[in-house]
Amino acid sequence: MPHVVTQSCCADASCVHACPVNCIHPTPDEPDFGSAHMLYIDPDVCVDCGACVGACPVGAIVPGDSLAPDQRVFLDLNAALSDPDRTYPPQAPVPGLRRLEPGRGPLRVAIVGAGPAALYAADELLRQPGVEVTVFDRLAVPHGLARHGVAPDHPRTRSVTDLFALIEAQPGFEYRLGVEIGRDLTADQLAARHHAVIYATGAGTDRPLDVPGSDLPGSMSATEVASWYNAHPDHVDTRVPLHHHRAVIVGNGNVALDVARILVTPADSLARTDISPTALAALRGSRVREVVVLGRRGPAHAAFTLPELVGLASRRDIDLRVQTPGAIDPDAGTDRQGRLLLDRLAEVAARPPRAGSPRIVLRFQTAPVEILGDERVEGLRVARTEPTAGEGGGRAAVIPGSEEVLSAGLVVRSVGYRGVPVPGVPFDPVTATIPHRAGRVLDRPGGDEVPGAYVVGWIKRGPRGFIGSNKTCARETVDALLADADAGRLPGRARAGWPRPDLLG
Repeated sequence: MPHVVTQSCCADASCVHACPVNCIHPTPDEPDFGSAHMLYIDPDVCVDCGACVGACPVGAIVPGDSLAPDQRVFLDLNAALSDPDRTYPPQAPVPGLRRLEPGRGPLRVAIVGAGPAALYAADELLRQPGVEVTVFDRLAVPHGLARHGVAPDHPRTRSVTDLFALIEAQPGFEYRLGVEIGRDLTADQLAARHHAVIYATGAGTDRPLDVPGSDLPGSMSATEVASWYNAHPDHVDTRVPLHHHRAVIVGNGNVALDVARILVTPADSLARTDISPTALAALRGSRVREVVVLGRRGPAHAAFTLPELVGLASRRDIDLRVQTPGAIDPDAGTDRQGRLLLDRLAEVAARPPRAGSPRIVLRFQTAPVEILGDERVEGLRVARTEPTAGEGGGRAAVIPGSEEVLSAGLVVRSVGYRGVPVPGVPFDPVTATIPHRAGRVLDRPGGDEVPGAYVVGWIKRGPRGFIGSNKTCARETVDALLADADAGRLPGRARAGWPRPDLLG
C-alpha cells in the first residue's frame, strides 16, 4: 500500500528529493509548489520504499497500512490530488548550490534571527568548507515561529526543531542569543566584524484591524494569543479574557484555526502537550464554548489549508459548523486542492449539530464593523458582504442594513503579519520587507545593492509559505552570497579577515 502525507507538511521538499521514483508532488521546480496546501504522494507511482519517511522532518508521511482512523481520509486525498494526465520526469530535479572556490580562507557570516529561515540559511552555508556562522537573536531561546507559533497540539509540526538541532551541532555554528540589533549592537558594527550579514527577522507584528474599538481590553492579536499559550518570553504576563461564552476571530487562516481550536479544546487534553502552564491554568477556568471565525469573502477564498480543515473536521470533541449565505460550490475552486477544500466544507455544512460539544463556527461573507464595549470588549458589530467586481471576484463589499451584533468577551484579529524595521537596515514600509534583489539587500526599493548584506524568510518575501518554504528561499540567498564571495564583491575590510572579537565587549 502506498505511503501517505497526513498533515500540513513543512514543504522543505526533503521527501521529494529522497524519493527514487518522483512520486511526491508538487516539487520545487513545479509552478504550484509555492501555493499548494500540502504535498501529496501519487499512489500509482509510489513503490512503498519508505525513503520519504526518514527524510520528512515533521513525521507527516505514514505507510498506508499504518494509518490511524483519523488519518485514513488522507489516503483518499492523496489519490484525489494526483493527476493522471500530468507527466513528470523520472526523478525530481535537485537544484545545485554554488561551491566556494578553494583557498579563500574562512568566511564569517552573521545571521540576524533564529527562526526557520535563519537555520536553513545556516545549513546551506555550513555545507561549504571554511564557513563560520554566528546566529544572533534578541530572545534567549531560538527557532522563532517553529517554537512560538505552532500550536502545542501539533507536536509533529514542532518536531522540525529536531532538524534544527542537527544544524546547530555542525562545526562552525554559534549562537549569540539575547542580543538585539539596534540595542546591544549596531548593524554597522555587525557588518564590520563579518564578511556578510543575512537578515532573517521574519514578520514580527500583526496587521492592524482598522475598526472602532480595536484598542479596548479584550481586543487582541492572534500573535499575542499564540505567544501566550506557547510561553513566548514577551508574553508571560499576557491575560486572555475567557469569561464570556463566545470569542470571535477576525480572519480565517491556519493561525486563526489554531487559536480557535486551542480555546475550545478540553484542558485535560491540552495538559498532555507542552502548552504554557499559565495558559493551561487559565483555560481550565475558561467559559468559552463557542468561537466564531470570520471570513470577509466566501468559502472559495478561505485562507486556511485543506489539511488543517481536515484535521479540525475529524475532531469528535468539537462541533464544527459552517455558515455561508449560499450553497457551497466545489467547482468554484481554482485547482484540485481548492475544490477538495470546498467539497469538505460542504460536507461539514451538511452535518447535524453535535449537542453538548464546544463549537467552532466558520462564518463566511462577514466583515467586522465595530468592536463594542465601554471598559472592555463586550461584542462585535458585523455586516454581511457580497462579492464585487475584481480579479477573480476576490473583493467583497458590505451590504447596507445587514449589520448585527455578536456578543463576545474576546475579539482576536488574525488578518496577517508585517515585518518590522531593523535599525540601520533598509526597509520598505509599503511591503513591510527589506528591499532586495534575489536576496541581496538594496538601499531602497529598486535601488543599489548594499555590499555584504542579504535577506531571507518572511522579511524578504512577505508572510507567506510554510516552515519549509524557507529552504528554497535560503538557497537563493546563500547562492547569491557565495557568488559575491567568489567574485570578490564582499566589503574589502571584512574580506581581509578579522580576529574573532567579543562583539559585546
